[in-house]
Amino acid sequence: MAFSSRIVIHWKISLILFTITLIFSPSLSSASSTPKKFKKIYAFGDSYTDTGNTHSATGPSSFNYVSSPPYGRTFFHHPTNRYSDGRLVIDFVAESLSLPFLPPYRNPKADKTYGVNFAVAGSTAIRHRFFVRNNLTLNVTPQSLQTQLTWFNRFLESQGCKNSTTTPKQCEAVFSDALFWVGEIGANDYAYSFGSSVSPNTIQHLATTSVTGFLQVLLSKGAKYVVVQGLPPTGCLTLSMYLAPETDRDDMGCVGSVDKQSNLHNSIIQAKLDSFRKQFPQAVIIYADYWNAYTTVVKGANKYGFKELFKSCCGSGGGNYNFDVFNTCGSPSASSCPDPSQYINWDGVHLTEAMYKTMANLFLNGTFCKPSFSYLLAKKQ
Repeated sequence: MAFSSRIVIHWKISLILFTITLIFSPSLSSASSTPKKFKKIYAFGDSYTDTGNTHSATGPSSFNYVSSPPYGRTFFHHPTNRYSDGRLVIDFVAESLSLPFLPPYRNPKADKTYGVNFAVAGSTAIRHRFFVRNNLTLNVTPQSLQTQLTWFNRFLESQGCKNSTTTPKQCEAVFSDALFWVGEIGANDYAYSFGSSVSPNTIQHLATTSVTGFLQVLLSKGAKYVVVQGLPPTGCLTLSMYLAPETDRDDMGCVGSVDKQSNLHNSIIQAKLDSFRKQFPQAVIIYADYWNAYTTVVKGANKYGFKELFKSCCGSGGGNYNFDVFNTCGSPSASSCPDPSQYINWDGVHLTEAMYKTMANLFLNGTFCKPSFSYLLAKKQ
């Protein structure tokens, strides 16, 4: 009889322990069976977000080896037409949402069930015809943010979505459970017009007007969850350091005049986002603060594992920057460093996978999205 009691007691204890394990174990908790917050992503932007809409023959002419090694060496182990040694911020965003990497729009064979990437390397915010009119087309990719919007409209048509009034079900299928990720855009506008007769103020007005006009169209169409990346401190990029006089430096050691330009651009975009939040109260609009995330890493490089802040991992020429605009990464005379993870900059303009991963983590899990990315996830219906 005593023996039977001990069995019953032991059984009850085991049952209690199992119940506790069921509640608190990450592998068994209800969170593991929670449906995906987002079922698809639509991305826009320039080379910092492009997952393959350009290749060596169609991308920016100064970086015309993206289809050749050592691009892609770290993660994919072969070139994927990403301007890095591996994954980009948008790739880490997709991974965090348990979604596949986004296929480029220009790949007709790609499975676009889980979203599409419309970003184009070298793309500008301002329409291409502006650069043609001002004889600034030497290194300009013909695609702009307007091109990406045209592609998105074509994609909507391919899904049977004409507008929310005449084809509500089809449009709902496209927009529901969709995250819109607008990667950084506008840096190329400033770069292409550098040293020209067009004033920086003109470029700034046209670029910010174009970006905010594009966002307004997306929101009017029905985008409910939107993340907008600002510009990084472009004065910290190897190309800027290489071109600017050493007398033009800020407290980070970056090109002060260029950083000031990018910072003002971001301020204008953020102010407009505030007005959009009032105009579209049904939407969740997040600002991803690339500027402050990037500068945080530059100022605390050791904490994040970076030893080279400005020198490009892949390039030629050695010296402080290992960069030659006529012999960029992938060219016969260029080579890449043994450990890209110690470098912020990959090829003189674009970042290493390690830096993109750090940026993504600061956006998704840190304090550099306003409101936070966790707030967006919580608001997702």
